[in-house]
Parts: sequence; C-alpha cells; structure tokens
Amino acid sequence: MTKKNQKYRKQKQRRNFPWLFVVLGGGLLLFAAILFARNGGDGGTPALSVDQNQIDYGYVKFGENRQFTLKVTNTGDGNLRFKEKPYVEVLEGC
Repeated sequence: MTKKNQKYRKQKQRRNFPWLFVVLGGGLLLFAAILFARNGGDGGTPALSVDQNQIDYGYVKFGENRQFTLKVTNTGDGNLRFKEKPYVEVLEGC
C-alpha cells in the first residue's frame, strides 16, 4: 500500500467511528444510575421494635429445650433491609 492509501484509510476510519452509539450508551448508563439512586433512597429511616425486651424461663436443665416467639416489626418510615442473616444472642444470668 502506498502512503496515500494508508492516510486515506485512517481518515475514513476516523469518520466512521460510531459516536452515536457511544453517546446513546453513555446516556443510557447515566439514566440507569439516576434511576438506581432514586429507588435506593427511601426517604425515611427504618427502626426495629420487639414485643418483649426480656424473656425469663427460670432454671433450665442442660439438654432441655424451650421455645419462644418474638414479634419484630419495623416502626420506622423507611424500608428495612438486612445485609446479613439476623441472629439472636442468648445471654446467661441477666
């Protein structure tokens, strides 16, 4: 190929770059980011409340099982989401 043909080919490649797709793709990404940020903010704060603060079973023998039920509710004005699986800690002798 001659230098003239190489120069012509480079100029043609520059003109044919798909700027329209780049602009539309960037706009679509910007729209998705705004939509995601808008839905992520609840505008409120979640708050947990439990119907029983303390459970007293008295003396329990080793190997004996006891069950209880707690009612946990969201009393806040935002959506409550757990990042990890909730757990209950059992304290002895409170």
